[in-house]
Amino acid sequence: MKNLHATSSVDPISKVPEVTLSFWVIKIAATTLGETGGDAVSMSMNLGYLVGTGIFAAIFFAAVLAQIRAKRFHPFLYWTTIIATTTVGTTLADFADRSLGIGYAGGSSLLFALLLGSLIVWHRALGSVSVSAISSPKAEAFYWMTIMFSQTLGTALGDWTADTAGLGYVGAAAVFGALLTLVAAAYYWTRLSRTLLFWAAFILTRPLGAVVGDFLDKPLSAGGLALSRFSASAVLLAFIVGAILLLRQRAARVAH
Repeated sequence: MKNLHATSSVDPISKVPEVTLSFWVIKIAATTLGETGGDAVSMSMNLGYLVGTGIFAAIFFAAVLAQIRAKRFHPFLYWTTIIATTTVGTTLADFADRSLGIGYAGGSSLLFALLLGSLIVWHRALGSVSVSAISSPKAEAFYWMTIMFSQTLGTALGDWTADTAGLGYVGAAAVFGALLTLVAAAYYWTRLSRTLLFWAAFILTRPLGAVVGDFLDKPLSAGGLALSRFSASAVLLAFIVGAILLLRQRAARVAH
């Protein structure tokens, strides 16, 4: 899905990638890695959700700071930051849902409210939540905060759909895949806001990645394939690195 915005001028120092098909391919792989990687640290290494969240939060803040300080678009830095948001989102959502006892429904509702609040504050502060408007450190800060909330929401929403709703990992993946197909159809055959469709797709890719990640590493008795979380994470990471190298990405156009 490519983000097209009419603009009379281009900012050459945009630091986020064009929203193309390769963007979505890498994004889904990154969200799946976030699930297997987050579970590997919190569960397989027995560090727990709170310690796992602390580790990934530190990586997240360091990556965001490096991304904001960068002078131009660096694909590996950008996708490292995305992976950091999805790993911290995994452990944070699991901590809220399970350790604090909020539950999937409560956690999803709270995170959805935080996500909407982030978008509203961002829009009121800068006038737009479009990728084409990310041209300042303040806009980047809003962008990454919103992404972190969306990644955390996606984890809770994926668990809610697969477990509480009883659809299982395959059924939940089919649901989110179908919703993404509808978003893609709306992009090509309607005039709905491209910004709205971007964020809808961005949010939906996270629960899709979450249930696919759970399907890979959860026990057979729970409906998963019982693969090693470390092995699955290594394969996904190798795929992402290969995709970044082979599917060349350009910086997005920034409208003035």
